[in-house]
Amino acid sequence: MTLNPQVAVLLDFFAQQPQVDLATVTAQALRDRNNRPVPLGPPPQVAEVRDIDMALPGRTVPARLYRPEGCGADAPLVVYFHGGGWVVGTIETHDPTCRALANASGAAVLSVGYRLAPETPFPGPLDDCQDALLWAHSHADDLGVDAARMAVAGDSAGGNLAAAVAIRLRDTGGPALRHQLLIYPVTDVDFTLPSYAENGGGGYFLSTVMMEWFWKQYVGNELGAHIDGATVLRTADLTGLPPATVIMAQYDPLRDEGLAYAAALHAAGNRVHSEVVPGMIHGFFSMFQAVPDALPFINAAGARLRAALA
Repeated sequence: MTLNPQVAVLLDFFAQQPQVDLATVTAQALRDRNNRPVPLGPPPQVAEVRDIDMALPGRTVPARLYRPEGCGADAPLVVYFHGGGWVVGTIETHDPTCRALANASGAAVLSVGYRLAPETPFPGPLDDCQDALLWAHSHADDLGVDAARMAVAGDSAGGNLAAAVAIRLRDTGGPALRHQLLIYPVTDVDFTLPSYAENGGGGYFLSTVMMEWFWKQYVGNELGAHIDGATVLRTADLTGLPPATVIMAQYDPLRDEGLAYAAALHAAGNRVHSEVVPGMIHGFFSMFQAVPDALPFINAAGARLRAALA
């Protein structure tokens, strides 16, 4: 399929904006540019939005709880980790996405404002995400959720964190998860894949140069080797993990590594649903207010969560 027309209009708008020089930009400058949400329309309405400060060991991490209409006092919970290359992105930038996912799934959604690289490099963001999930599990009564019906979800770098949290929980005997929703997740540092060659030149929102820069902020300059908990595709043992939904975009440099992770999960005996959304680019899941054609895929992902958390 050719590029979705709604996406094409958005890419034209992006192309008219001042471009970032990744050779000189600082992480904070990139945040100052990217972390101001552009209002693309009114956010989806939910029954309740509550900001929370989670007291984790040695630090406090913010979170935001979304409860959709009709979810009840003992709702299932989706713990959500936002994208942004582990460097940018906030609870605010992904507020509409979490609202839409709460409505589509019928579950409460807890969005986690984990610490960012390079000030907090790997494994700090992953530690925050794991500890946030454990906090939510132990505070289920306060949140009004069912600790026995939990899932993780995330987009891009947040998808990487969600996958890594699921692996860590399996390895440490943590709470059992019902599902993992991985939206165009980062899974490896292989920039030679065909999807990078096809889509990484800079015309489809995310580029190869950007991904190399993000990885260096997260794990340092030594790219290529397996880093347990970061390059999740290279995890030696992927057995015994929660059922997964893996959603990729056709014009995404990360497409092939996401599909490879879905295939590896399936080969290890896990239940997996994976798909490549035609005509879409990296980030489309969070662009639904400007790209309404993304909504059916949000609703379908929500339906899979709803079924898993029933």
